[in-house]
Amino acid sequence: MYYERIIEPMIKKISETFPVLIVTGPRQVGKTTLLTRMAEKERKIVSLDNPTIRAFAKNDPELFIQRYVPPVLIDEVQYAPELFDYIKIYADREKRCGDFWLTGSQTFRMMKHVTESLAGRAGIVQMQGLSNDEIRGVRFSPFRVDVPELTQRITRIAPMSLPEIYERIYRGSMPRLYENPEVDRDQYYESYLETYISRDIKDLTQVADETSFLNFMSVVAARTATNVNYEALANEVGISAPTAKHWLSVLVSSGIVALIQPYFNNALKRVIKAPRMYFLDTGLCAHLTRWSSAETLEAGAMSGEFFETWVVSEICKSYLNAGKKPPLYFYRDSNRKEIDVIIYQDGTVTPVEIKKGSAPQKAVRNFSVLNPIEKESSEEDAFSGAAHLKVRIGTGAVVCMSPDLVPIDKKNWYIPVWLI
Repeated sequence: MYYERIIEPMIKKISETFPVLIVTGPRQVGKTTLLTRMAEKERKIVSLDNPTIRAFAKNDPELFIQRYVPPVLIDEVQYAPELFDYIKIYADREKRCGDFWLTGSQTFRMMKHVTESLAGRAGIVQMQGLSNDEIRGVRFSPFRVDVPELTQRITRIAPMSLPEIYERIYRGSMPRLYENPEVDRDQYYESYLETYISRDIKDLTQVADETSFLNFMSVVAARTATNVNYEALANEVGISAPTAKHWLSVLVSSGIVALIQPYFNNALKRVIKAPRMYFLDTGLCAHLTRWSSAETLEAGAMSGEFFETWVVSEICKSYLNAGKKPPLYFYRDSNRKEIDVIIYQDGTVTPVEIKKGSAPQKAVRNFSVLNPIEKESSEEDAFSGAAHLKVRIGTGAVVCMSPDLVPIDKKNWYIPVWLI
């Protein structure tokens, strides 16, 4: 069974705009499957996973382009960086949009060559695993706290129970696990990690100890939905803090972990500057932290962290699938007051709390820490040159297991988690 991908129209648009389309993302999220289905009849498809073809591309890239004349889809292009200069030459000569479709799972290696050779010639799409909307077969716009839109949305989808939510969290977002229910989840993720570390990480000279890196991934998974502390990560694995920082950047550039930055505003004091980290595939995160079932995960000590991680990953995917950078931040100050997510766009700051309960009490109590930004911006004179810095505080939300879309007060709403 194939699941339609929401990102498909964005890929078509970029292919019609640039000579080179680049689709990046973690392994096995469906990049090649999607592009193969979208490819027109005359487009050649070639994979550099094949060692013979890879050697051909590396040893004689000019002849390779003559052999596989565009339009062409080149899978795992990062294995032959020698191709990029010749792709540039061909694109500049022909000036035809959509000639090259490239995929790559080693973003940290590939993007260096893209910025050097294909700047201005390539449109880049970041792809993740299946979103909850894709699994359910619906298409919604990127998540916002827009009550009229959410009211329309609630009429189109069936509610999800707590066990259903945690089954989705536990299984994760890899297409293979949904397209073929017979695939053993634990074996799949074990194989995934082996492939990722042996083929992607092994190529990085800075990661000499593969076992330590796997331990590092497990430690990061155990700290999902928490602020980054490089010293603590380093101490748990037995590496240096700079190494921990570098390894985390590898996970981020691989599309496995997302770092959410703190929200800053001059009116807010004593804001913690460390980013917050989230695994983007909760199934991989659950596998690394050794939960044996959805039921034990829901009842376990990390239940709340996994719930928050899943919500953040779904919001991220809703923006990535629309070709947009997720406008997500969080708030935490030295008084330990926190707001899980802040959506900041169009001059509006929208606070969002994420709670596992059905009607969590006092969930919006920390939203008031944002009041100074609205007050201060309202006092700015448009002629002072600071009018562009003005912000307003939008409708707040608590994403939770509420059975319905319900107002908390005049400015805040409970939003059922299955609506995001």
